[in-house]
Amino acid sequence: MKNPEKTFHWIIGILTKHKIPFVVTGGLAAKSYGSPRELNDFDIDIHDKDFPLFVDEVKPYIIFGPAKYHDERWDLLLMTLNHEGQDIDISGGDTLRICDARTQEWKNDATDFSDIKEREIFGIRVPVISKKALIAYKKMLIGKHQQIDIEAVQNNQI
Repeated sequence: MKNPEKTFHWIIGILTKHKIPFVVTGGLAAKSYGSPRELNDFDIDIHDKDFPLFVDEVKPYIIFGPAKYHDERWDLLLMTLNHEGQDIDISGGDTLRICDARTQEWKNDATDFSDIKEREIFGIRVPVISKKALIAYKKMLIGKHQQIDIEAVQNNQI
């Protein structure tokens, strides 16, 4: 049965144990800034070189990767896990590219691991993408949930 809090503690524990720098992004970051929408998955960025440090430990939960992933919106190193029904996307933040839906141009969008804010998620303090960076990449995507996240993050004074 899906237990987002348990899964979050599980993956953060693994990343912390292996001393892997990470940043929470996507919908979970938006929720930490007040987005009301339902959470689909966890998005976490790490340095591309760090995947081998923990891949053996999460192998039973891997449903994709770690491998290059490319679709109409994303071009990145990706590993997707499913832990007890909860999906986790772990992205290589160093070479991440995104197609800006407004212009149809591919843009380098490497994660700035220093541009973060410590936020509490499920009872633990973790590094979360800054509001400015989160809004900037969400604006390059399309969809109702992106707009909900953008509005909520922009209106949050924290």
